[in-house]
Amino acid sequence: MTDSPSASSLIIGGAASSPRAPLPTLPPLALYIHIPWCVRKCPYCDFNSHTASPVLPEQEYVDALLADLDQDLHAVYGRELTSIFFGGGTPSLFSAEALGRLLQGVEQRIRFADDIEITLEANPGTFEQEKFVAYRKLGINRLSIGIQSFQQEKLEALGRIHNGDEAVRAAGMARQAGFDNFNLDLMHGLPDQSLDDALSDLRQAIALKPTHISWYQLTLEPNTVFWNQPPVLPEDDTLWDIQEAGQALLAEHGYAQYEVSAYAQAGRPARHNLNYWSFGDFIGIGAGAHGKLSHPDGRIVRTWKTRLPKDYLNPAKSFQAGEKSLSNDEMPFEFLMNALRLTAGVESRLYPERTGLSLDTLAEGRREAEQSGLLQVEPSRLAATERGQLFLNDLLQQFLN
Repeated sequence: MTDSPSASSLIIGGAASSPRAPLPTLPPLALYIHIPWCVRKCPYCDFNSHTASPVLPEQEYVDALLADLDQDLHAVYGRELTSIFFGGGTPSLFSAEALGRLLQGVEQRIRFADDIEITLEANPGTFEQEKFVAYRKLGINRLSIGIQSFQQEKLEALGRIHNGDEAVRAAGMARQAGFDNFNLDLMHGLPDQSLDDALSDLRQAIALKPTHISWYQLTLEPNTVFWNQPPVLPEDDTLWDIQEAGQALLAEHGYAQYEVSAYAQAGRPARHNLNYWSFGDFIGIGAGAHGKLSHPDGRIVRTWKTRLPKDYLNPAKSFQAGEKSLSNDEMPFEFLMNALRLTAGVESRLYPERTGLSLDTLAEGRREAEQSGLLQVEPSRLAATERGQLFLNDLLQQFLN
């Protein structure tokens, strides 16, 4: 799950003096559940993940997750869940029994939509056919499989625990277990990667016929092994060639880009992702999980939970580490930073519906962004141009004083 950066120091033109109206309707509601353990911490990973002990505290952690959820229920009374996403870490380290008890507990507390999407992140090194059949029987109906590469040299450089054959088998096992909707997670711009290497990985992923492919460039993040001991990455010209050729290949095979790094077959975008990028609501439970909830009076509150698993499991400590109500100054940036990641953007009406602010608060920045060719000239939509998608930070700067 991607955490939104803080916009606390940003002042958006005109927003501070604009009154915020009560929200006419509350946005769709999702649930993010963080499972923080992995078999091994990857050197590029800056997510809240921790090397698992031989025996995971499944029972205690599920108890904590449900108690954590109980403390958020007052803010979502009467609403229903449209999606659930198990992220990590490696959620597939947990047994079907543990996840089943958790899902049953969640459904007892919040009504599930009839067509709810429930996604579980999984890594090929944790695939067992029997376990994934059991996951499917629980109602989990979508998998996100962390492949990253099919090439042994690249997998070793990334610190992955699986090999290319296991990655291929994982996709087949997912389908055999009854998952007709699954994502493959793939990186490019890997250490010493050539254009041919990157396209070979992408062709292999496409051959496995997933409904969704997350294809994104490796970046070096602070507080990671790669940040302190950077590998040799491809030059900018190679990265650009990979990006252009890869996007063309995905489009050729029917994978439409709907977000910066997300490509899906027709009708198969991730509902959880769409809700997140269109400024929908989500409860976040688990160690380090973030949430965002709208209230009828117009307040929009971001929350974050205690980060370290040992503290999260400590009854003497609070699940919630902090919360922040978004101010009028912050709201436009928060909304646009999410919505403009979608290649089609969002309908303009969504801005007042989701923020309680008038579209007039965007007027000056919108004109400048349109004139600079970064924002589409389309009154009914807020959407970046192709150039704006490449220079998203520059586009967002147009809305700052």
